[in-house]
Amino acid sequence: MLQLSDLKIAIIGLGYVGLPLAVEFGKQVPVIGFDIHQKRIDELKSGQDHTLEVSPEELKQASKLSYSADLAELKDCNFFIVTVPTPIDDFKQPDLTPLIKASTSIGQVLKKGDVVVYESTVYPGATEEVCIPVLERQSGLKFNQDFFAGYSPERINPGDKLHRVTNILKITSGSTPEIADFVDQVYNLVIEAGTHQAPSIKVAEAAKVIENTQRDVNIALINELALIFNKLGIDTEDVLKAAGTKWNFLPFRPGLVGGHCIGVDPYYLTHKAQSVGLHPEIILAARRLNDRMGEYIATQLIKEMVKKRIQVVGSKILVMGLSFKENCPDIRNTKIIDMVKALKEYDLDLDIYDPWVDSKEVEREYGLAPVSELVPNTYDAIILAVAHDQFKEMSPQQFHGLGKINHVLVDLKYVLGKDDSDLRL
Repeated sequence: MLQLSDLKIAIIGLGYVGLPLAVEFGKQVPVIGFDIHQKRIDELKSGQDHTLEVSPEELKQASKLSYSADLAELKDCNFFIVTVPTPIDDFKQPDLTPLIKASTSIGQVLKKGDVVVYESTVYPGATEEVCIPVLERQSGLKFNQDFFAGYSPERINPGDKLHRVTNILKITSGSTPEIADFVDQVYNLVIEAGTHQAPSIKVAEAAKVIENTQRDVNIALINELALIFNKLGIDTEDVLKAAGTKWNFLPFRPGLVGGHCIGVDPYYLTHKAQSVGLHPEIILAARRLNDRMGEYIATQLIKEMVKKRIQVVGSKILVMGLSFKENCPDIRNTKIIDMVKALKEYDLDLDIYDPWVDSKEVEREYGLAPVSELVPNTYDAIILAVAHDQFKEMSPQQFHGLGKINHVLVDLKYVLGKDDSDLRL
């Protein structure tokens, strides 16, 4: 059986999850960070990370970490960690293509005694039902006889400089009791917060997928309450602050639920539930409600403009923020796009400003060209959509200064006081 002293790790996928993990392991044991994109490898070799999750100084500290896009260089590795994306397709079904491709690649270099650990979010059973057969087929080796597997779900929070990979408690699991112990020991080399060893791979998979499902359902409830309070003419934040005085009231806020976790993970669980004949009522209802919020916000803005006698067709609108969350350049599955698409149906002129995002990436993904600077006295409506620190530092007067004499200011993130904006959730 593999020993810690013989450990040579390969981390497959160097995005928000894989790179921070590779850096931490690379401070202690030999690690090869593998990515299919040569451009990403070249960037990291130059000491830069465009995701901003790891600083140049932190990259330098990982003295035992190297990078490669050449699969052949992984032949000497014996502990593989898979951190590729697990998105959904246009029909909101799990897209396991990246996971299958990663497993196919690993299968080509897999040897007897090797261990493969998956971190990507999946439905319960996916590792053993989908990934393991690919590894067996490609390698010609037999699972739990020649090679072994584990599952240790990622808990990275993009843009969060407080909760890092080392100080977030890690769930671990393995395909045999001995491998479960070994996988746990490996992660304990770098996880200062400690680990929780799940009794099986399926339990670990299920634990991960319900973390974000629970958040999604909770936010959906608050979004629905916001719709109700809006109809009743009550300020939602006032209600939530009052209710929050009770010790066990959960501090969720209404908003757009995007990103590659909360807005995606529930569909993995519902897919598996439906495959065994169960229709998950609450989870899917929450997803539908959260997915409608972008269109709802657009409609509310148009109503407010009409109340102020602002001509909608041909008006100039500014959306401040496009990334799926604050202080993060990630635009994957950002629900602000839903609001933008809904607004564009009114034949208006819309600008997007976000100092965090890559303009070329935005144009490639969404066909939009963000503006690089803000011009005062220009807009009929301003929407504060993402609570970046740069926006939090602005005064109400600065926000209003971007608008024409008669304009609407929308605050979706409760950055401003109740009386400083015209509309909020």
